[in-house]
Amino acid sequence: MNGSVAAASAAGELVRYAAADGTLAAQRPPARRDSIFDLASVSKLFTTAVLLRLAEEGRLDLDEPVARHVPASDGRITPRHLLTHTAGLPATRRIDRELPDADADTRMAAMLETPVVHPVGGPYLYSDVGMVMAGRVAELAGGAPLDVLVRTRVTEVLGLADTGYRPASPARVAATEWKSERPGPGCVRGEVHDETAYALGGVAGHAGVFATAGDVLAFGEALRRGGGPMLSGRSVAEMTRDQGAEGAPFRHGLGVRLGDPSTVGPLDGAYGHSGFTGTSLVVDPVRRLTVVLLTNAVHPVRGRDGIRELRHAVAAEALRAADLHL
Repeated sequence: MNGSVAAASAAGELVRYAAADGTLAAQRPPARRDSIFDLASVSKLFTTAVLLRLAEEGRLDLDEPVARHVPASDGRITPRHLLTHTAGLPATRRIDRELPDADADTRMAAMLETPVVHPVGGPYLYSDVGMVMAGRVAELAGGAPLDVLVRTRVTEVLGLADTGYRPASPARVAATEWKSERPGPGCVRGEVHDETAYALGGVAGHAGVFATAGDVLAFGEALRRGGGPMLSGRSVAEMTRDQGAEGAPFRHGLGVRLGDPSTVGPLDGAYGHSGFTGTSLVVDPVRRLTVVLLTNAVHPVRGRDGIRELRHAVAAEALRAADLHL
């Protein structure tokens, strides 16, 4: 709350199940406040921050054709379209199934050639393909791989020691889903859950970042306080401005959802993003409140009910705790 932690809690286990049938794992380490989680689509906010930083550096323009950097792309698409999900690209593309024997570079090249299937400029269509392209634009404009750009433009700047792609060790990482096609026993742990990001080598614009709750909180607080030292206040203002994406169930900024009813609960003026693995970051600038929830909601299988209600309950509890600190 306004720079101080109003409440924090860790509960449950990093690993509970050994397989999809609910068999309990032999070792079930407890979740701790320094545990690391697969952020899934919350990764998109890190990609967005990198693109905005590169725009500040003059390395790209949010309204220039993406084809300036990615010649294979549709010449009508701009980075702004990608960050608002109005580029007309499909929601997803299982490149691992399309090219099962290809390497990550070949798969990325195919992703970048994905044809537009809806009108460019809107209506809104949430697209992982678009954010994969956004990550590649960042790499080409920034002259470095995306994981390096996230490190040099975000995590090192903010001192986020436990945030990044491809964690070195799974020991502190929460397990996600049981996947029969992945090597190794048990559920996925320490490697990205998202199939497309995995097929692209674990680093992609739409998914793949791992972090602790404390690091995600520090990232959200940097945005709430105006971006420094990561971004300028002008960039954060543009990021959190309603970009007019028609057809979305919420208002949309650059990379962030504004007032998304699935995550903000009673914090109706907040912005942020959620992730398929059960993660969410919600920033409420009016109440000076940042809320982070990291869970392994797809463990051992996806499709369980209750994550929306949990996010609402956590947001409501954060608001209550913040009110007690006024």
